[in-house]
Amino acid sequence: MDTTGKTITCRAAIAWKEKSPLSIEEVQVEPPKPGEVRIKMASSGICGSDNHVLKGDLSMKFPLIPGHEGAGTVESVGDGVSSVKPGDKVLTLIIPQCRECDACLHSQGNFCDKQDVLPCSGVMLDGTSRFSCRGRKVYHSFRTSTFTEYTVVPEIAVVKIDDAAPMDKVCLLSCGVPTGYGAAVNSAKVTPGSTCVVFGLGGVGSAIVMGCKASGASRIIGVDINEQKFPRARALGVTDCLNPDKLKKSVHEVVMEMTGVGADFAFEAIGNVDTMVSAWNSCNNSYGVCLIIGLAPADTQLTLEAAKIVSGKTLKGVCLGGRWMGRRVWWLNILRLLHTSTVLVRCVLLF
Repeated sequence: MDTTGKTITCRAAIAWKEKSPLSIEEVQVEPPKPGEVRIKMASSGICGSDNHVLKGDLSMKFPLIPGHEGAGTVESVGDGVSSVKPGDKVLTLIIPQCRECDACLHSQGNFCDKQDVLPCSGVMLDGTSRFSCRGRKVYHSFRTSTFTEYTVVPEIAVVKIDDAAPMDKVCLLSCGVPTGYGAAVNSAKVTPGSTCVVFGLGGVGSAIVMGCKASGASRIIGVDINEQKFPRARALGVTDCLNPDKLKKSVHEVVMEMTGVGADFAFEAIGNVDTMVSAWNSCNNSYGVCLIIGLAPADTQLTLEAAKIVSGKTLKGVCLGGRWMGRRVWWLNILRLLHTSTVLVRCVLLF
């Protein structure tokens, strides 16, 4: 049945309020308006950012449909949409690329002004929602909302992918994998022969390890309290694994002893202020670079020893892998990585 231009009734996972279980409900999904795309979802990853949403760590409007790591097929498009068409396989993008705003046009910009993450309005660019349930408006999450059978997103927040892409796995390439891999390759610009330390060896941390390895790092120290992650981490390129719970000293003290001078690059992929400080202290005091990838609760304050800032090392925040020229080109490169390095990427996708 042709559903173009019609409201679709389907199932979705709704969070009626913060800190409450998701509820599978029957929802109505309106047709896409100009500049929008309606997608039949095939799969969705579950990101740590979604957990922040559900716990109330971010300023969100409820009820909402969470999720942002999505893969699916275009069902219909609104007027003016030219980059995708019905039948195309696509990924959703939590950070869009309008290619018009200051952030998109700036040589170092990455956080498009039309993003809906910090802060999150819960509505589309025209100020309205496409979701409803039992006659009540349901808000969008990051303008992606992938925990549903159908969703509507701005055209600037989708990218076409190859028809051969495995739809049950490729959704993680929407956020987790490029977030980590890009942090190492694009933002940190890890150098050959360098020493890196990665805090958190989940999906994002594993992708960071892949990026460090691909960039030629000679030593990669992985830090996690879950030792079940260590075999996969070593397979991806980690040379040393540390469990903070089993150390007699702090992690940064151990890293300093292992390296003599501290790490060239440190990555925090957890979203915990204590590990952020530990990552910062693990860096070389003169030229070390500490990158914060993990998202902490919105009201969290990070406190650092001020004297160590003037020594020359750098603290940098990274969103979705950092700045690259033509975000959609980057995703195509990541998809090529999926096809050319199947074994390595599966280690990340199947964590």
